[in-house]
Amino acid sequence: MNLLADTAEASSTDPWLAPRALYQDVAERLRLQIFDRQLEPGSWIDEQKLCTQWGISRTPMREALKVLAAEGLVTMKVRRGAYVTEMSARDVQQVYHLLGLLESDAAACVAAQASEDDLARLRGLHAQLEAQVDERDAFFRTNEAFHQALLDMAGNRWAVQVVADLRQIMKLNRHHSLFKQGRLSDSLNEHRQIMAAIEAKDPARTRQCMQQHFESGLEAASQP
Repeated sequence: MNLLADTAEASSTDPWLAPRALYQDVAERLRLQIFDRQLEPGSWIDEQKLCTQWGISRTPMREALKVLAAEGLVTMKVRRGAYVTEMSARDVQQVYHLLGLLESDAAACVAAQASEDDLARLRGLHAQLEAQVDERDAFFRTNEAFHQALLDMAGNRWAVQVVADLRQIMKLNRHHSLFKQGRLSDSLNEHRQIMAAIEAKDPARTRQCMQQHFESGLEAASQP
């Protein structure tokens, strides 16, 4: 893949667009490799090798690494380069704590103000979870969609952004809770309780159920 060639057309029309587009392309390619575990947490990023493979100079590579460092996905060391960030047990605990606070608040808001269209959307997503309990990847995607729907319905754009950043960081965790034996079934049961509380329009109960959902997730993620 020659990322430099991909931006040649933009460069010919507006030279100011090329550097920005190129480093963003490089950042996205690195981001995907990190999430796909082609670049493992703790591994050093071979900048020279990747630059050669992708047909780019060191400048867009370094700018891309700065972007990923700001996102928390890589850690940069002076005169040593950059490596994929590793999540400690404390990191995982802190991220789950923040996600639990923000998402339980969003869920409580939805329980208090959800429209019939909102409830129909949540019922549809929950029905998918019920059908996908034996399909980990599909369940994982629908689970994310359900949580995102609650955030969207709550309408706090700052919470949406913070949660998106935290969930991206969580992809560095080697021990995602939903990958653990029996966790999909447990998670589904927790979602049933959350849905029942939302359907009952009980914000306090909904908040409690969502917080318990994250506590259970943390417990599973903390197991070796």
